[in-house]
Amino acid sequence: MNVPQNRLGLLIVVSGPSGSGKTTLCRKAADAGEAIFSVSCTTRAPRAGEVHGRDYFFVSEPEFQDKIKAGELFEYAHVHGRWYGTLKSFVIDNLKRGVDVFLDIDVQGAAQVRAHDDELLRRCHLDIFILPPSVEELRNRLAGRGTEDAAAFELRMTNAIAEMEHWPEYDYALVSSTREEDERRFRAILTAERMRSGLWR
Repeated sequence: MNVPQNRLGLLIVVSGPSGSGKTTLCRKAADAGEAIFSVSCTTRAPRAGEVHGRDYFFVSEPEFQDKIKAGELFEYAHVHGRWYGTLKSFVIDNLKRGVDVFLDIDVQGAAQVRAHDDELLRRCHLDIFILPPSVEELRNRLAGRGTEDAAAFELRMTNAIAEMEHWPEYDYALVSSTREEDERRFRAILTAERMRSGLWR
């Protein structure tokens, strides 16, 4: 009997409304060496403290459209008036090397990844939806940021509530509790999924 020696990487798609804690979960796991964080392209302006190439690849709208036409993005979406997308080559190269990759993307992008007909992506795919404990708690979390005017805030809340309706489409739904408990359950999912037989060769 041959014991499998090499594993493909997991493509870990994580979605959830702004304020659900999804980005923090991914970043903490990535900092602990659990996976690498896929850096998305976006046409939005950098926020305070964000760095090009670390948080996002900040590009102009014409540059983003050129990437779409060239087939360089395997998922992209228009969210809150801005474009976001994931570079195809970055993800596939890492999966082949056995490196797990986080994609912190919205439900539109997740649906594109889920529908992809590439055999490698299908074998490696895993998606997790992070839900806030309640809509009221989500409102409190977003209000605490203080980064938007009232109109932009209400638009974000409306979009968040609509996005939350998509949780049944995901492999896992994690309802947020404490930060410590969220991290424990999130890592438990990753640990179990890495033992999936379809990843080994």
